[in-house]
Amino acid sequence: MLKKGTLGTALILMMVAGVFGRASAQDDEKKAQFAYRLDFSVSEMEDGKKINTRQYAMNSRSGDSNEIKIGTRVPVETKQGELQYLDVGTSIWCRLRDQADVPALSSGNVLLNVKADITNFAVPEQQGQRVQPVLRQLRIESSTIGMPGKPLLVGTVDDPNSKRQFQLEVTVTKLK
Repeated sequence: MLKKGTLGTALILMMVAGVFGRASAQDDEKKAQFAYRLDFSVSEMEDGKKINTRQYAMNSRSGDSNEIKIGTRVPVETKQGELQYLDVGTSIWCRLRDQADVPALSSGNVLLNVKADITNFAVPEQQGQRVQPVLRQLRIESSTIGMPGKPLLVGTVDDPNSKRQFQLEVTVTKLK
């Protein structure tokens, strides 16, 4: 009689373990990381007209952070006669998180943290009589919520030395 009770208990435990095992597998599927493609556009506007656009793209998994960095390292002599290198160009850093990482997000939406630095040389008329190069820097940092497939304007900055404006836009695409 004791054997039947032990056998029955063992069967019940195995069924319960099987149910929890299936639930755990389903939870793992829900927490699966999806891959996304992030397409960035940096547009330069003058008097309301688009005069230049640069395109950048990266792939990312939910929760990961990624960076694109394009430019030139420029040597600049310091007061002590040593060389210091400055990064001149474009740097875009992004961290994407979806519902697996942030359960409070609406279905399908993603949370984006973006930092973009655009540095370039001032045109000669903006430099004055300086021997050292003059650099112009634009920076946009933003946390925002986006929907895959729809372009999102992350930020806009005006160049204080001209009539130009720079816009950073991103389009998120969920990969299969």
